[in-house]
Amino acid sequence: MKFKSEKEYCNEYMRYLGIAKTARRSYAESVRLLEARGFRDISSFKALKAGDKVYRGYLGRTVMAAVIGKKSIATHGLKVVGGHTDAPRLDLKPRPLYGKDGYMYLDCHMYGGIKKYQWLVRPLALYGTVVRKDGVKVEIEVGDKPGDPVFMISDILPHLGKDQAKKTRDEFYPAEDLDVVCWTTYAKPKKGDDADAEPKADRNGLVEYLKKTYGIDEKDLLSAELEIVPAGMPQECGFDRALIAGYGHDDRVCSFAGLQALIDAADDVPDVTASILMCDKEEIGSVGATGMQSSFFENTVAELIERQEKNARDIMVRRALEKSSMLSADVTAADDPHFADLGSTGNGARFHRGPAASKYTGGASKSGSSDCEPEFIARIRKIMDDADVSWQMAELGKAEKGGGGTIAQYMSRFGMAVLDMGTPLWNMHAPCELASKFDCWQTYKAYSAYLRS
Repeated sequence: MKFKSEKEYCNEYMRYLGIAKTARRSYAESVRLLEARGFRDISSFKALKAGDKVYRGYLGRTVMAAVIGKKSIATHGLKVVGGHTDAPRLDLKPRPLYGKDGYMYLDCHMYGGIKKYQWLVRPLALYGTVVRKDGVKVEIEVGDKPGDPVFMISDILPHLGKDQAKKTRDEFYPAEDLDVVCWTTYAKPKKGDDADAEPKADRNGLVEYLKKTYGIDEKDLLSAELEIVPAGMPQECGFDRALIAGYGHDDRVCSFAGLQALIDAADDVPDVTASILMCDKEEIGSVGATGMQSSFFENTVAELIERQEKNARDIMVRRALEKSSMLSADVTAADDPHFADLGSTGNGARFHRGPAASKYTGGASKSGSSDCEPEFIARIRKIMDDADVSWQMAELGKAEKGGGGTIAQYMSRFGMAVLDMGTPLWNMHAPCELASKFDCWQTYKAYSAYLRS
């Protein structure tokens, strides 16, 4: 569908955000949406012609889709909107089950930059995939369906928390204690047990439950990818309903906007191939086989060129990348009046003004930044203004107060023009982030204008 209003678009985005709680779920729903609009896996094409709608996925977490343009990719490159679909969370360790003082816990490891205290005493859900030795995949989704149980990390009551209160934010709750309680039923005592002994954790009961419910045993958890995320669906925030509260706006608010912009532009054949990239692992440095430091993007461009050119060569891929351009679709921080001393005077993003373009990201002295050239910024300014898109120019906070990076630096190494442009947020990296509906809508319009330009 082509969205005609902010309300229509944001309703669909909220539906997607409630589904896409993990990179795998985001991938599955994105591919479903692509295929519903006529996109086909690249393996089904022997040759590509103008107007073809194609996608290539990898390992169920990273996907690139394109509408083939009238001009060859090898000689004119591509237009790319690139974002990521992973979000800060807690991952289960390879051996996650352990008992402590009669209770069973899931042992967790932090993924991405989080404030540990924000994950305490809130309902949590468990999502992921378990792969048995016979190759059978078992999907686990607990915490969001009606009637589901949830999980939780406990904290001490304030009446007994005087010593805790003296510690720093990072000290008062060790990362090793960020474990969710999952089973509190005690093991049944055996004959001869001391009646006054401390109760034992019912490990066997938990293991039996997993076997009965999911057909897996404890060793199957060695080959699993299980994630703890906040329970609950996205909701409107404020009496004016102008904000969306939800988990994973960073960066699904931008990657979804790019996905929909490409889908909605697919009926018109572009001059230059229009494409989107939804990658994984950005929150831990864009590493691994599905991150932007992998060869997935170059390999996919090579696959596209090989189906366009009779005598495709590696140099064609390199030249195509150098002639390409990209909007790095990642969020930025919106100025928060409660933390006014952190804002860059006159250069901070604000809600209800549209997506924020950032010439550079990184930390102090622009470290880890691609620092976009002004020629490309001028092109984007014209595209946005001609399409009547509301947008703003901003940077991430005051100098020497922190900073952050995006995938822009890994794309600009190909020589392509890259500009960061994404939706401003409050509560970034928290279990519940806030985004403006107007900004979500204008982000979609911005990416649409760029891909259609």
